[in-house]
Amino acid sequence: MGGQVVPAHGLGVAATGGGRSGRAGHHREDEWEIVVWPRQLPLTESNAMSFAVPLTRKEAVLRRLREEIITGLLKPGALIKDAEIAARLGVSITPVREAITQLAAEGLIDISPNRTRQVTQVTQKSALELIDVMMVLACAGFEWGVDNITDKHLATLHVKLDEFADNLRRGNLTAATAAGADFSTVVIMASGNRELQTHVDLVVARTLRVLALTTESDVWTVWLDGYRQTLELLEQGDRTRAVERYRQIYHDYRRRVETMLFDEPGEDR
Repeated sequence: MGGQVVPAHGLGVAATGGGRSGRAGHHREDEWEIVVWPRQLPLTESNAMSFAVPLTRKEAVLRRLREEIITGLLKPGALIKDAEIAARLGVSITPVREAITQLAAEGLIDISPNRTRQVTQVTQKSALELIDVMMVLACAGFEWGVDNITDKHLATLHVKLDEFADNLRRGNLTAATAAGADFSTVVIMASGNRELQTHVDLVVARTLRVLALTTESDVWTVWLDGYRQTLELLEQGDRTRAVERYRQIYHDYRRRVETMLFDEPGEDR
């Protein structure tokens, strides 16, 4: 898991509803309100003095829709109607259309020749291909960054691993996947290649949407055990074996996913 549901560095967005807000501009019980908050960055020297920058409406809508797709709230094949989304989120139609265009570029939304938009249907074959791409990108970043790991990085890895496990136990899928992704991000960002991390984030977002896992899934043990053993090897100074163990996570993950059932939209596996 080399990225996250929300990109591993940046801001988060959520929608709240059900009752009045208690602030100016009350909303009805059936309305949603976009709420933007700063998300904690991976701890690196380069961002030690960083500060939160408010999201634009397009960015807020983009992250909200991406999360709805990834968590399965918007099911594969679901029609995407920009006017309905704009009304639900309380924004104009322009940022919604811009967000849909971006999600189409990320492969989360399909746009047909007649301009109908729907959440991308995924086959087992395409899911495994996504995992293969994620493995190549994340493992390259991990290998490039591992020689730059410091004691501060190791301490952060411990924090992220604990958060990953704790949130899985609590049933908080969004927080768990974010912390699990941040574990990889700490090492990948140590390589200094931010462009690589951006691409990892996109592939991971698509992969998580494909699998639609719950916190009870036994797939998470692949990541938890792999991360623990990788961290132990890093603390022992055995970086070569740490890279090998990290890479093995993806092979184990792929095999586990191959055994999972997918609803096929009539395409070959």
